[in-house]
Amino acid sequence: MLYFCTAVKNEILQKATKMFLDLGFKSVTMDDLAKELAISKKTIYSIYSNKTELVEDCTFHLSEAIYGAVKELSEERRHPIDELFGMRSIVKRFLKNEKNAPQYQLQKYFPRLFKKLKERQLMIMRDFLMRNLDRGVREGVYRDDLNPELVFRLHFFTYFTLKDQELFPEKLIEPHTAILEHLKYHIRGIATLEGQQFLEDYLKEHQIS
Repeated sequence: MLYFCTAVKNEILQKATKMFLDLGFKSVTMDDLAKELAISKKTIYSIYSNKTELVEDCTFHLSEAIYGAVKELSEERRHPIDELFGMRSIVKRFLKNEKNAPQYQLQKYFPRLFKKLKERQLMIMRDFLMRNLDRGVREGVYRDDLNPELVFRLHFFTYFTLKDQELFPEKLIEPHTAILEHLKYHIRGIATLEGQQFLEDYLKEHQIS
């Protein structure tokens, strides 16, 4: 019985996470989820007492998956600039559909969950970016006159701002384009001449524009 409940919960979690990312946290109802899973809504409510509880489980399940991928990336010991593009690939892989701006919807409709998620992401990204900055300076591709804490906070919090559809509406700039330009802007601001040359060669080699 316990195995059955765990299996059903995992199935609900996987499907709900995908639907929330594809359609938006606000749009998906418990009825929609039950229909997609071909189970009764009563079954869902036997595991999750309300939608907010389900959204919270989904967002932190996704956060843990991203954290695991980031940890694996860090262990590969890539060139520091290549590592930053690896992080971009992780975000694209887990958040395939940026049109619904999942983080923006969380902030608007589930502010308490958004605050908790942002604190978790702050911890993950601070650890990753601080180590990336330190290694980049030691390898001569980032400047040695940087204030690491300031650089991290500028990068992290401006990245979050990109998710605000009032400030960056999709009709003006495509989300993935905004994220790419933000990353290039960040690297060019901290790179040495050697690092800048690596970036330009990297963009050409991987046909990134």
